[in-house]
Amino acid sequence: IVAAPSSASRAAANAAPQTPIVQANGDPLATGLVTSLARPGGTITGLSNINVDLSEKLLELLLAAAPKLRRVGFLANPTTVQYGAAVRAAQRSIERHRVEGRFADAARPEDIEPAISRLAKEGIQALVLLPSAWLGAERQRVVRLVRAHRWPLAAGQREWAEAGALLTYGADRTALYRRSAYYVDRILKGAKPGDLPIEQPTKFELVVNAKTAKA
Repeated sequence: IVAAPSSASRAAANAAPQTPIVQANGDPLATGLVTSLARPGGTITGLSNINVDLSEKLLELLLAAAPKLRRVGFLANPTTVQYGAAVRAAQRSIERHRVEGRFADAARPEDIEPAISRLAKEGIQALVLLPSAWLGAERQRVVRLVRAHRWPLAAGQREWAEAGALLTYGADRTALYRRSAYYVDRILKGAKPGDLPIEQPTKFELVVNAKTAKA
């Protein structure tokens, strides 16, 4: 089974515990699907997008674009398997860059507007989206609400910048999906998934929306 993101890999592992799983896009170490990249063991292997690690970089990039930011909001999906790791990464970044951080959760579409309203009342000046495939599906709504407050917005997937976020930074997912075919080939030729090291990305994308930056 080829699965992405991490929530899909976990579901596949629960539904088919004896079937090899190639994670094409996700963060298996941060989400606890494997205990080691070098020797994953079990039935899961593939590629990591190191989303959680890269989420620490988003605040740094925001501050490079807008150095006067002092209070930054973070919007997260508490149902994602990497929620805890992503929040801890954000807190490390907040401490490193000496800014104030405010957190809000959105587990359902109807939670988005109240979460952003609460962050607005807390006086944030910019917003960082923590990794979540579900929030990515709601990016048009999030960008519309953020635009009303004129906040710079940073996220991991380039689709956010295409929707109107100021900037995105993350692994090139097209390259990850292409590379997953290598793992499928090895497993079909007899390799055990637990013996195949999980690869980390080597190609990254920084995307800046020039129209948003000008606005």
